[in-house]
Amino acid sequence: MEAVLSSFDEYLKAFALTIGLFLVSGLLSLIWGTILAVFRVGPVAILNKAAAVYVTLFRNTPLLMIFIFMAIAMPVLGYNFTFVEDWEIAGYNVSAFFVRSTIALTLYTSAFVCEAVRSGVNAVPLGQAEAGRAIGLTFAQSMKLVVLPQAMRAVIPPMTSVQIALVKNTSVAAAFGMAEAVATMRALTNNNADQRTGIFLAFAIGYIIIVEVVSLSSHAIERKVKVAR
Repeated sequence: MEAVLSSFDEYLKAFALTIGLFLVSGLLSLIWGTILAVFRVGPVAILNKAAAVYVTLFRNTPLLMIFIFMAIAMPVLGYNFTFVEDWEIAGYNVSAFFVRSTIALTLYTSAFVCEAVRSGVNAVPLGQAEAGRAIGLTFAQSMKLVVLPQAMRAVIPPMTSVQIALVKNTSVAAAFGMAEAVATMRALTNNNADQRTGIFLAFAIGYIIIVEVVSLSSHAIERKVKVAR
């Protein structure tokens, strides 16, 4: 553990960047995934089919391929995200890499969020939506005020699994210029080959802590929702 302790500030910054990727991508994927789920259960056929195609495409595409597209194809197409060149997060000038990584993670994770939310919507009795329409609510109002609040209670366990997977998927960003946890671990092991076991252990513990925080937070939310019933 000597290598980790002597570079503990880098260790903390690496995990801060990992957490930043997770939080931003998690929030964006929750928003976009929920919108996709509404499209999938909505009455507009073209939106339903478009959302279904999106989910099928991104859910069956390896995350690494999405990262490669964002890192190589997007600049060729003229999208360099140069407007973020001076951004600093956790002491690192992350430049456009943070934005590219966030977009890649969001596009990928949203497909799984969509399916989790859709399963929750399908778990809500049909009579709930019909009752909302009966009192004059539009489809959007019925989804927002009646169906989604009930569906979100049912999707907490699968959504937790999606978010835990997202935490681990942030490690793919290491291959594309992000100095997050895995990239920092690789740098430390390259410079301290005789301490690899301790370095691996230290970074594994860091990931375990993040995952446990996510898991415990979801359990707390689930208990609070059950009490509210």
